[in-house]
Amino acid sequence: MSSDNKDLNSLPVTVQKLIPVSYDLGNLTVFDSNVLDRNDLDSSNSKREEHIKSTTRDNVQLLIGQILSLPIKTTTEGNATNGQSSSITLIKLPEPISELPREKPLPKPKAPTKWELFAAKKNIKPKAKSGKMVFDDATGEWVPKWGYKGINKKLDDQWLVEVDDKNKGTENELVDPRSLDRAERKKLIKKHQLQQKRNL
Repeated sequence: MSSDNKDLNSLPVTVQKLIPVSYDLGNLTVFDSNVLDRNDLDSSNSKREEHIKSTTRDNVQLLIGQILSLPIKTTTEGNATNGQSSSITLIKLPEPISELPREKPLPKPKAPTKWELFAAKKNIKPKAKSGKMVFDDATGEWVPKWGYKGINKKLDDQWLVEVDDKNKGTENELVDPRSLDRAERKKLIKKHQLQQKRNL
């Protein structure tokens, strides 16, 4: 065993500081506000490294003392390969207090779309959203306006469909209104997708 290890082993477990340190155990951090001697940390000082190691050791000792004061839980786990059981000691850390800086820069704000620029220029305010659900009087339940089991597909489930007056005398008069309704929906979806691409 080296002399350095002997010195470390002989150091006391309890550490006294002139100004008590503060902790953020969630981040495993100690904040030491005690004043450091400038001469001790000067690069020309031959004992500079020793002073740094000593201060670090004392603060780590304080941190370990705080961690060991938290509730400790021991669990026993069996190993299927060799049949032996091993015990694991767990310490649950509290929630962090300090906010750590972001790893990556903040995302750049998205450029406004053509519609957003036009709306701002003409002072057009967005419509209040009425929600995705609508009450169906026939079933007495709230159903989606569109999508799976949407009320816009109500025509698909009807066994008898009235022919629209606007289709009388046209080529669509003999076409099933259900298929016309589906075709209209698909056409509308394609139109919206095209508008979205133009806006972007």
